Formats: sequence, structure tokens, C-alpha cells
Amino acid sequence: MANQEKVLIVEDEPNALIGLAELVSGWGYRTETARDGVEALDRVQTWQPGIIVTDLKMPRMDGLELLERLGELKQDQAVILLTAQGSIQLAVEAMKMGAYDFIQKPIDPTRLRTILANANRQRDTQRELEVTRRKLRDKGALGSLVGSSKKMQELFGLIERVATSNVSVLITGESGTGKELVARTLHELSPRKIKPFVAVNCAAIPETLIESEIFGHEKGAFTGAVERRSGCFELAEEGTLLLDEIGEMPIGTQAKLLRVLEDHKLRRLGSKVESPVDVRVLAATNKEPELAVANGELRGDLYYRLNVFNIHMPPLREHKDDIPAIAESLLQDMNRKHDRHVSGFDSEMLARLMAYDWPGNVRELRNTLERAVILCGEGELEPRHLPPNFGSKQLRLSHDNSSMVQVEVGTTVDEAERRLILKTLESTGNNKTRAAEILGISLKTLHNKLKEYGTATSGMDALEQ
Repeated sequence: MANQEKVLIVEDEPNALIGLAELVSGWGYRTETARDGVEALDRVQTWQPGIIVTDLKMPRMDGLELLERLGELKQDQAVILLTAQGSIQLAVEAMKMGAYDFIQKPIDPTRLRTILANANRQRDTQRELEVTRRKLRDKGALGSLVGSSKKMQELFGLIERVATSNVSVLITGESGTGKELVARTLHELSPRKIKPFVAVNCAAIPETLIESEIFGHEKGAFTGAVERRSGCFELAEEGTLLLDEIGEMPIGTQAKLLRVLEDHKLRRLGSKVESPVDVRVLAATNKEPELAVANGELRGDLYYRLNVFNIHMPPLREHKDDIPAIAESLLQDMNRKHDRHVSGFDSEMLARLMAYDWPGNVRELRNTLERAVILCGEGELEPRHLPPNFGSKQLRLSHDNSSMVQVEVGTTVDEAERRLILKTLESTGNNKTRAAEILGISLKTLHNKLKEYGTATSGMDALEQ
């Protein structure tokens, strides 16, 4: 390997320092050493390494203080921490401060080599990102995300800072705000961009299959396991895995996920062998994560491990200034998808879009525009291309083809919820996935509600009983 990246090794134990330096040098890196954080700062100033591998616990100046001082000096090295058992929380805190990654002692050479390679790629990606950042900002876009408002610009800045690191990210926000787009953008701006991006919706997988789906299984691991199968972790090797609706994952599976995140080792169902895994894990939820922890739906230790960084997607109603740009971007997508030639929006149409609060967020905007583009075909979109009763706040129930639900004063909240769910399900032709999207709940929650109502009939049949 002819790698010219410079790596500074910081370790107070002499034998460990020499051995680590020899190991890293053997992989083709140029190395220098320091015995604590004070010496390391001197080496950084004179030698300018690209990567620093430092022990967490050292005399005079430990790894955390070194990391803090590097930040004060505006240094941009990728810092990898060496941590003993029991110091995981400190290492996670260090990653929040800007560390690239950490590895537990005793050091696994394969794991260290992988982290170094990823950190080296991160440096290249950062240089590429600097070149493209100004262009992206001028266009009011970052990857597939669009927006020039203050909220979106702040979001873009956070994504840029986090993308090139290896930390876990918890993406929160209402349904339809674009959480998966954020995850894909993080992947596309990361050193892992040439490797797979795998997204799995935890709410859409039955509890009996979710462990197999995520971790894989061996032949004969359970009834129906007729062949060995790779799980999502293996499919995303060296890439990025998005665990969408993480709060819907069974608690037992959450415990196994936490172990993989901490040990970087994976065991398929039915296997006695653990295999190393190199995957960046992102998670998303439309729930309030602290509330999910309090309700026992999300393990506190897993939340702490995933929430190294939090990216919150604002609802569309909070950045309406971005609607014209987002709508134009979606319009171009719809034209390509349906081979239409819609040129834009007339002023009244745009005013209607801007006046609406979009409870379904960007997903609802996309669906609305897709219908409009298909109806229009060419020319400008006009209000007549919007769905009937678009933007109406009136709620009423009729036993005809109306898509509206009336809730009389005195109706209980539970009964109002039941009517809304069943009517929405009817309006989608019993398409539960689509109904869950419209309602802003997970598919699993919808199934639980229907089970609670004790009905397998259509929404209207249930209402008329």
C-alpha cells in the first residue's frame, strides 16, 4: 500500500506506542508518535498529520482535552480514540465533540485498519465537499434536499459537518418531511458513497422476521429457513444502513442491535460464529425519542448510542418559503416519471400551495403534484388540477363518496380516531401502507388499531355496523 497519509500515534504506555506505530507503518502510513496530549499538540503544529490515533486516558492531557484543544486551534484532523472497557460513554461524548471514531482495547488490527482507511477516504471527501459546497448553497440544494430558508440552510450546514464522519445519526421529524432523503444525502456526501445504501423500515416487517431481515440467518435457523441469507448489515457492508421507524423495532432486537453497534461484530440467526461488520448506522423516527424511551418503546442505551448527532427535519408549514423551489424540483421529477411537459405553476396555483399547511409535509405535496401533473399533461398547473376540496378545513361524514369525516361535539377522542382511521382506509381502497402514510402513523400502529377495533371489513362497512 502506497499511502502517504500521515498518522500521529498518541499513547502513554511505551510498548503499546511502539507496537501501534509499527503496525500502522506496516500498512503504508507515515507515522510519528507522542506520549501524551501535550506532545501531540507540538507534533500537530510542526508535522500536520491528517489522522490522529490517541489513547483516551493519559497523564498531563488526555484524549478528550486534546480533542478540545484541536478544535480551538481550528485543526481538521480525523481523530480516532483508543478506549478501554467501561469508557464507551466517554468515547460517544468525544464523537459529539468531533472525533471520527473509536476502537476498544485490546485493539483488533482488522478493525483499526478499516477505520484508518475510512478516515483517509473522509479526508478526500472533505476536500471534494469544499469544492462543491458553494455551488450547492448557491442553488439552494444539497443532494436531493431543496430549500433556501434559514431552517434549511442550518440543516444543510449540519449535514455537511456530520456527513464525512463515521458517527451514528438519529433523524427525527414528522412523517413525510424527508428523513430518508437526509439519510441518503449523508451517505452521498460521505467516504462510503461508492458502497451500498440500504434502508429498512422496521415498522413494515413482522416481529417474527425482523431479526432475520436485519442480521441474516443460516439454513435451518427456523422453520422456513431453507437457505442461508444475508441480512441488511451484510448487504450494507462498508456502506450505510438506515433503520427507519427505529421505535417500532422489538425491544429484544434493539438489544442485539446495540451489541452490534458497540462490538462491530455480527452473528446471523442460527450461527455460532461472529463476523466483523463495517457499517455506518443511521436511524429515523417520527416519534419524540425521549417519550419513546419513557414509554418503553425505545431502549435508553440504544437511544444514547444512536443519538450521537440528531438531525431534526422541520415540518413544511415551518418553512413555507421553500415551497416554490421544492414544488419546482418535484415538478421536474413528475415530468420525467410520467413523460409530461408541464411548464410550471400559474400565480393562483402557487398561492394555493403556499396557503396550505401540508399536514402530510413534502410527501403530501409530492402526491398532490403528481396527480396534478398527470391531469394537466402540458402547460401550467392551475387550481383546477388540485384534488376536490383541497385545503378545506371542514370535517363531515356522509355515506356517499365524500372523503370527509364529521366529528360531532361530544364524540370521544377514541371514537373520532376510529372513524378517521377507517374512513382513510376506505378512501385508499384498503391499502394499509398508503393509509398509514396519510394518517402519519406507522404500518404496525395501523395494524394494532385495526386489531383493537376487531374488524377486517372495509372502513365504510365498519362505520355502518
